[in-house]
Amino acid sequence: MPVQTLKAVLKTHTIEGELCEEMEGKRVRCYACGHRCVILPGLDGICRVRYNDDGRLMVPSGYVSSVQCDPIEKKPFFHAYPGSLALTFGMLGCDYHCSYCQNWVTSQALRDPEAVSPPTEVTPREMVEIARRSGARLVVSSYNEPLITSEWAVEIFKQTKPAGFVCGYVSNGNATPEVLDYIRPWVDLYKIDLKGFNDRNYRQLGGLLSNVLDTIRMVHERGFWLEIVTLLVPGFNDSDDEIRAAADFIASVSPDIPWHVTAFHQDYKMTGPDNTSIDRLIRAAEIGYGAGLNFVYAGNLPGRVGNYENTYCPDCKAALIERYGFRVLSNRIRDGACPDCKRKISGRWSDDTPASKFTPNLN
Repeated sequence: MPVQTLKAVLKTHTIEGELCEEMEGKRVRCYACGHRCVILPGLDGICRVRYNDDGRLMVPSGYVSSVQCDPIEKKPFFHAYPGSLALTFGMLGCDYHCSYCQNWVTSQALRDPEAVSPPTEVTPREMVEIARRSGARLVVSSYNEPLITSEWAVEIFKQTKPAGFVCGYVSNGNATPEVLDYIRPWVDLYKIDLKGFNDRNYRQLGGLLSNVLDTIRMVHERGFWLEIVTLLVPGFNDSDDEIRAAADFIASVSPDIPWHVTAFHQDYKMTGPDNTSIDRLIRAAEIGYGAGLNFVYAGNLPGRVGNYENTYCPDCKAALIERYGFRVLSNRIRDGACPDCKRKISGRWSDDTPASKFTPNLN
């Protein structure tokens, strides 16, 4: 489907946005992401999917580009409902243009003519039923950048959350206080990609490091359950100094924030760097622990990173959760604590009945 045709189709799946401010001359300022675009009539924001229609900000609604049920560990959340399934949905568009994006077919729609993923109409009530049939415990917005489609995510979460599902965002972290306050009543979990600790590199991806650091602080202050991921790209963001700076920052917010350092593999337009080595991943995890973080995980190389897939008690060092890739092999956490020394382990550990067993209350 050509970009112009896709753009026309997407315009039939929009509603008037709430995350904005009207300005003189029918301009609107969008608050969905850290770019805070001022959009003139007839033009799009940087994301290409939020646009000004004669003084009204129109935003995506009523469709998904992809829906899939995965282990929650794949998001990755390691400290939230281990072993549960997450129904994950995405739309189209992104406020970044990362050259190594693994979801570029959806994220770069309307920006890259090769990125075409036609929308599928769906209603929030249908999403509840899909989640129930899938046996999911959680419903998560991902694949594209969820911040720029927050009105639609909230429409879905207003149905799924009362039905007993936990709701989450998998995001690049380029947020604003306005969008975080808007989603906070409906979103429980928030994963942020910290794509390094070098502002010049961040600008190559379409963002600002300072925005993401501010978002990490704001998400933690607002009480979302937060986990952070850094994809280590050789020669781009994997020096010891940069890894240490990232780890020091996370520890300064809270040493209990789980940090996932994951392996890059060649994708999309970034085919030059080598894939991340096992030694580099393990070195990054060691630096994270050396900075005072209590939970550091090495990902994307199952069974090859020693104990860095597992969760250990920071006090008595007892093994609490053993994993192989996205599979939970054992979980000894009880009532949110280490069973040996009783230390509380930060996370969301509820043993409640999975949401798929609930009878939804949609009234």
